[in-house]
Amino acid sequence: MKTPGLVIASLAATTLAPLASAQSLTRFKAHDMSRPRPPVVQPAPQALPVPPPPDAIVLFDGKDLSEWRSADGGPPKWVIKDGAIESVAGSGFLYSARGFGDVQLHVEWATPVPPHGRSQGRGNSGVFLMGLYEVQVLDSYQNDTYPDGQAAAVYGQYPPLVNACRPPGEWQTYDIVFRRPRFRPDGGLVTPARFTVIHNGILVQDGVEPWGPTEWLQALPYTAHADKLPLALQDHGNPVRYRNIWLRELPEGPSALPTPDPRPVVNLPLAQLDRYVGRYKLTGGGQANYTITRRGGQLLFQLSANGRALELVPHSERAFSLRWTAGDVDFDLKPDGTATGLTFRLAGDTRTATRAEE
Repeated sequence: MKTPGLVIASLAATTLAPLASAQSLTRFKAHDMSRPRPPVVQPAPQALPVPPPPDAIVLFDGKDLSEWRSADGGPPKWVIKDGAIESVAGSGFLYSARGFGDVQLHVEWATPVPPHGRSQGRGNSGVFLMGLYEVQVLDSYQNDTYPDGQAAAVYGQYPPLVNACRPPGEWQTYDIVFRRPRFRPDGGLVTPARFTVIHNGILVQDGVEPWGPTEWLQALPYTAHADKLPLALQDHGNPVRYRNIWLRELPEGPSALPTPDPRPVVNLPLAQLDRYVGRYKLTGGGQANYTITRRGGQLLFQLSANGRALELVPHSERAFSLRWTAGDVDFDLKPDGTATGLTFRLAGDTRTATRAEE
């Protein structure tokens, strides 16, 4: 529910352009009780705890809090009970010792049983990505509250698509894919943060983009901050428990960029293009499998009678490539430039074909 009190030193002071008015007709005001309630969906049984994959960073495995700190950077004040960490009233937020940006995060949590309180006073906590962007934790099992503040809401902004809460005391799962906001060197926003959340195996947030840090009673604009900041778990005065917390750091851009084709693109006269046109039989016999046609100045390659005609890009009189796919067609030519056959290469497979007699 409230943004962590910790002042993260790496946050820049630059404030971005003012956010659109909270009165905007394009969205509800925060915490509007007239907002439609997400439908209730009973989640299927899950085999818990969910084991971390080999490349995961394990932040809590039930044994110690070595990966966590208090708001002041000191030892955590939360306690470990029966393999779970439990918030202690007045202990403050719990922060990961390391900072993270783009992540796949797995968290298992349980609210107190028997339940106490109502609305926001019942099993309240939160998972804060980068310490700023909250996925709400709440006992939302038969407990009405404002929709953008119930369990699995991006707090104050996006209610979950459905209410997938289990009864109090039962272990629940969040699997969160989070993409951090991107900023220009001058502090301007390039792209907002983005959340996808699966609650107890059910999709509840589908690539939603917060319009700034989540906050109680406020609509805050983005301010430029570091690319990696600590995660946070909220102490809201309720003894909410967490266990089996792990994450995978996601690549922040393409893992590899294509190598430009070094071959030049050439223009061939129409008379030359016509010398390729015809049907080609696969080596070894059979029906005519490939067809070359011309449409204007474009040579087209068709793999079967009912197949789509694929555009060919000429690199020489013999060598062509597929325009949109990593495939090549090389022609066998007579001295006058007439094609007698072709070699087709695609995805490691090579096939040859001979020009069919018309």
